[in-house]
Amino acid sequence: MEQLAKLEVSAPLRNAQVLIVEDDAILLMELEQILRRAGAQSVMCRTVSDALAALRQGSMSVAILNIRLGCESVAPIARELGNRGIPFVFYTGQIGGDASLMEWADRRIIAKPAQASEIIEVIGSLLRERGV
Repeated sequence: MEQLAKLEVSAPLRNAQVLIVEDDAILLMELEQILRRAGAQSVMCRTVSDALAALRQGSMSVAILNIRLGCESVAPIARELGNRGIPFVFYTGQIGGDASLMEWADRRIIAKPAQASEIIEVIGSLLRERGV
């Protein structure tokens, strides 16, 4: 909790719009809380169709994607993010053996579970690389 309180004071992700795509409600809320305390605004989605709709409606700075949402792959979301030039990171417990990752072998992966500081550092570095 002390670590999260420090993030709240410094707000390293101030005003960033972060798309979070995660089918586990608890992990989704945890990510939203971490990002909010770091100053980001987030759009939370639990399905591929919801995430694609959110991309059509809003302007995202960066995204965090679980690889699988139930039996659905996030590949359509990752492709749309790539087409729009929006950086993204995978947040997953399925690091090995998922063929869908081959298309995005150059993308960063945050292994579940991760510390808040790691999530903030990775998202912050993606934003800096994009110039946001």
